Amino acid sequence: MAHYSAANSGNIADRSLEHGWIHDLARGEMHPEADRLLQAAGGGIDPQRQIEEATIEFLTELREEFTEYARIFNGYSEAGARFQEAKVYSVAQTAADFMVYRNQVKLVVANASHGVVQVQFAQHQRMMQQPGVNGASAQASPQSQELLAQMGPFGDVSWTYQGEKVNARQVARYYFAEFARATREQKRARSGNQQALLDQIKALLQEQGLNL
Repeated sequence: MAHYSAANSGNIADRSLEHGWIHDLARGEMHPEADRLLQAAGGGIDPQRQIEEATIEFLTELREEFTEYARIFNGYSEAGARFQEAKVYSVAQTAADFMVYRNQVKLVVANASHGVVQVQFAQHQRMMQQPGVNGASAQASPQSQELLAQMGPFGDVSWTYQGEKVNARQVARYYFAEFARATREQKRARSGNQQALLDQIKALLQEQGLNL
């Protein structure tokens, strides 16, 4: 017996959106003269329009991922009692730009120019760690980093960082983690606080099933 689930429903909805071009093709069969005129006027695939639409779609996917990560992250804050929550807001008068806000710091994700999505810290001095570089060799990268759209041979659009293809989930996961660490409230160093730090480390290890 086949089992139907919400996940299956979501997959069907996604496929339905992807198949919009088939509906257009079928309508063209029913109205061939009008379709020929539209194709002649439009000149086939418009790369600029394709990238513009793909940019809005990519930003929407990024926002959905950030919103989900913020929801899970905030669930541990006990309504802000343990630490400040992260908030996701739309940027006014834009198609899909948004920002993540916490502790007076913003991470802005925006369509900076045609085919370019920019990720940028605002009101903060921390330099973002460059993706793919960690450990002792970690390097500070500029306050803003760019993701570039790349048009494929069949009209598909992919997103790249320094020439490497990336997807919305990878990007959101990386930058949300960077944002959370960058906006962590720093406790001022005081004499006699070493024991409090040890207690925090011990509690963190115990939550992971380890003992100090």
